[in-house]
This record gives sequence, structure tokens and C-alpha cells, in this order.
Amino acid sequence: MNKPVTIFSSTLYCGIDVSSRSLAVALIEPDHAVYQHEFANSASGHKALLVWLGKHNAPLRVSLEATGIYSLDLALALDAQAWIELAVLNPKLVNLFAQTLRRSKTDAADAMVLAEYSQRMPFTAWQRPGVNALRLRTISRYVQSLVVDLAEVKNRLHTAEITSTTPRAVLVDLKQAHAAFERRLAKMRREAMKLIQDDAVLRERFALLVSIPGIAEVSALQILSELVLLPPGMTVRQWVAYSGLDPVHQVSGTSVHKPSHISRAGNRHLRHALYMPSLAAARFDPHMRAFYQALRARHKTGLQALMAVERKLLHAIYGIFKSGKPYDGKLLFPQIQLAVESVAG
Repeated sequence: MNKPVTIFSSTLYCGIDVSSRSLAVALIEPDHAVYQHEFANSASGHKALLVWLGKHNAPLRVSLEATGIYSLDLALALDAQAWIELAVLNPKLVNLFAQTLRRSKTDAADAMVLAEYSQRMPFTAWQRPGVNALRLRTISRYVQSLVVDLAEVKNRLHTAEITSTTPRAVLVDLKQAHAAFERRLAKMRREAMKLIQDDAVLRERFALLVSIPGIAEVSALQILSELVLLPPGMTVRQWVAYSGLDPVHQVSGTSVHKPSHISRAGNRHLRHALYMPSLAAARFDPHMRAFYQALRARHKTGLQALMAVERKLLHAIYGIFKSGKPYDGKLLFPQIQLAVESVAG
């Protein structure tokens, strides 16, 4: 159950700049007094931080940037305290806010920017993810790192095999490394699938994902692992912004008219997971293909049209998750469906 978000006249505002080894903390009191401190980014450092924050004996709003594994344990520790309201922010949004303050780029200054963000900007409380959701994302991102390592070994093996100067010992070692990566990758994917099958919500959403043309099991696993941590109350527009697929337009008067592009101010793992399914959908799903071709006919570049297909794919996923029903292109593209039926007739 989510903690209620309440505004107190005596609320303190805190910003924490997270690095792999340290936490730079800035605290703003109601009388505008500022306190700064530094703690280790470790379990003992988190405890010391909570003790220091607790000495102020007042409700507290904390903002920190989402920095993956470096910030997750800290976020869990802070969220467990009833007197702390926590926001975990997109680093790119914080950077835009920081530019308006014109501060130096140091850990202490970054912490101060985050504290002022807590004080000035609309507050959205972080929602603690479920255990299975966290495990799934961790396994999935590890799988992606193994995929990158496997591709590197494949390339090295290919290079070694095309020349007669490569010693046999090197070829044998590369082949063994290739086989080992294949086994590790298969094992991790089995672990992820077991996690999905043992959780009713994950199992249902996985089945819905593979009902979409272009999304097979490997892609479904990757996409699901990035979506399971999103708060249930988010809108589809917020999903798109979270993915960094929201369009950015630069038009001003008659002199500035730059091509539109996606913001990329979001989850790059999710964008990467959607890319190949979007390519497949634009080829094999008649509705997505018609949508893609209509954009190309309007002189959109191939990349612009493909990014629009990615956004539509995300809309489709949002819809099937909300309705609990498999993908139906007629619902996503009602006008395009009429054109498809007209051609078919």
C-alpha cells in the first residue's frame, strides 16, 4: 500500500547525490538553513544517514536520481521509513532543472539541486517495487549483458577462423568460451521464465505480450522486465515519456523548423527492447505496416516512422495490460482497419 502524500508546514527538503561509493546529502529547513553531509553508500552508511536525518525530528521529502544498483538499496531503505516521502527522479529531468540554477558541477552542488527540486517542483512519490519484479529486472538486465558478451566472443571467433595464422589453442579457447556463454544465457533465461511462471500477474502479462505480432518470448521477457516496476496509476502518455519515445518539436516563427526527434530522456533499456519488435511489427502486422507506410507517404524518414511504430507498440502494450485482453490491431488502428478491409474486399 502506498504511503499518503501530505504537505507539512515544517517539512524538510533533502537531496541526495548518489555515487558508487558515497552519498552527498543536502538538507533545507523551513527557515532556509542548509545542512550538508556525506555518507558511505553502503548498508552501514544508509543507517548512519537515517540516524542523521532522524535527528531533525520533522517530516522529510527526499529526492534522488535513479542510478540503477547504486540508488536502489538506498531508495528501499528510505522508503521503509514512515516519516520520509521519497521521489526517485529521471537524471535528465534533474539536469534540465539544474541548468536553471547555474551551479557548479560537484557532488555537494548536485545534492543541493536535488534538495531544491524537492522544495520547488511537483512531488511524485516513489512506489516500492515488488520482490519478483525486482528480481525479474535484475535477471533480464544481466541477460542483456551476457548477450553483449556473447556477441563479442562470436566476432572474435569469426575473425580468428578466417585466418590460418590463428593458433589452434586460441580457436579451441574461443569455441569453449562461446559454448559457455550460450549455456549461461540459456540458464538465466530459464530462471527468468520460472520467475514469470510462478507469479500470476507476470504470467498473465507475459502471455498478453506474446499475443502482439513481432513480440516473441525473448523480447517479451525484456519488455516485461522494464515495465513491471512502473506505478500502476501511470497514463500511457507517462509510459511514452518514461521510455524516452515522446516526440520533441523545435519550431519557432519562420526561422527555426528543425526535424522532430524523440527526447531519449527515459529508459534506454525499454527503448532497446522495443526496437526489434517494432521492426518486425512494421513488416508482419498489417495494421502496423499500414501505419508505417502512411507515415512514409507523408515524407517521414524511415527512422521517424519506426519510432512512431515503437510508440504505437507501447500504446498497444498499455491497452492489453489494462484490459487483460490479447492484442487486436482493429482496436489500435480503427481507421487503418477500414482501409485494410477495403483492400481485402
